[in-house]
Amino acid sequence: METIKKNYFSILLALFPLSFIAGNLIINFNTLLIIISAVLVFRLDCFRIKFDIIDKLILTFFLLVVFTGFINNLHLYPIYETWAPHVEMSFSDYYEPIIKSLFFIKYFLLYVILRFLVEKEKIEFKFFFIFSAVSVLFVCFYIFFQFFFEQDIFGNQIILRKLSGPFGDELIAGGYIQRFSIFSFFIMSIYYKSISKLISKFLIPFLFIIFLFGIVLSGNRMPTMLFIFTISLILIFNEQTRKFFFPFIIIFSIIFMLIFNLNSKVKDNFVGFYNQVSKMAIVMMNKNSSTKNYPPYLKEFVSFYDTWLLNKYLGGGIKNFRYYCHVTPNKKTNSDFHCNMHPHNYYLEILTETGLVGFIILTICFFLILFKTFYKKYFTKSVLNNNNVIIPFIFLFISEIFPIKSTGSFFTTGNATYIFLIMAILIGLRNRDNLIEK
Repeated sequence: METIKKNYFSILLALFPLSFIAGNLIINFNTLLIIISAVLVFRLDCFRIKFDIIDKLILTFFLLVVFTGFINNLHLYPIYETWAPHVEMSFSDYYEPIIKSLFFIKYFLLYVILRFLVEKEKIEFKFFFIFSAVSVLFVCFYIFFQFFFEQDIFGNQIILRKLSGPFGDELIAGGYIQRFSIFSFFIMSIYYKSISKLISKFLIPFLFIIFLFGIVLSGNRMPTMLFIFTISLILIFNEQTRKFFFPFIIIFSIIFMLIFNLNSKVKDNFVGFYNQVSKMAIVMMNKNSSTKNYPPYLKEFVSFYDTWLLNKYLGGGIKNFRYYCHVTPNKKTNSDFHCNMHPHNYYLEILTETGLVGFIILTICFFLILFKTFYKKYFTKSVLNNNNVIIPFIFLFISEIFPIKSTGSFFTTGNATYIFLIMAILIGLRNRDNLIEK
């Protein structure tokens, strides 16, 4: 019976990589399924975990999200009433900030339940690693199909300068590869040690080449940089792989330059990325305050500051940046002031939507997780030294919370699910090993 339970929850976790391909509806369904299943099987036991400082900080952050949702709903309600004569408003429209804040609680439930399942050894990670590998290979071959035939598998012509794989109009294929491909490199060494090392030596470089071609052809520049950054960190910090760092850099350089010079779309994407970064660096070094000279990305970042000033300490509530940005003093007086749905950086968005309080809580939480996992594993003599399962989760977490990068919204379904899933697994593995050691 215990084996059946373990396999069931292992498969539910392993379905997440597939859910991210299927879309937000399936991600939410998978999230609710794992929460409801755990409650039905383990009842209240899955909530009777020993809460440490990280858990308390995460709980405090979610309570803050709900509180700011209520406060900002009261503040925005008069604005909604002014819209009512011109726009048809439903009940859910009037109470949108509260509703969104309450629904966000599901990620705390996901965090607690996953932490419990991992800590109590109710999860077998082999399924998750294999499903991640298969899903990423599917995305890569879908991109290759689009590249060679200039259409998707349904015969639709590709008109965008980036290849989206199975994600349709959403240009996120590169981000998906970056987030889930790393697990493929650990399957052989962790779960199939008996297989010939010679096979592993050929298989891992082969997978790397496929993933690199896929992510570069997708045209997603930042995920490409993060993919290389993540693998570089893994190679440097793990003693067994350190010798492969320079060959990895050489192979990456050759493949990238080959694709860059042979494909005009890839070349245009990365030249544009370089130009964007260069312009941002020049503007920041010259301290040029005129937004006329700002590239589009920097305008989006700058729009956060005046929006944050409206609700400095508790924030404007999740997903309310789109409202408050349009009522800032700068927006009313400066035609160059650029508003978007969010400021395209996790930390700037957390500041504007949960204020200094939320920013400090979550930043401390991130540092504590890195201290209890990354630092303990690589800089101390800890039971984590022998835990190889935790390695990809540590470095994917580092790349996910890396502050100097453009991102989607922290509070969207895909990003929130991924972040709290990784956090739950890291803390669960760390606590499980500590219990074993004691």
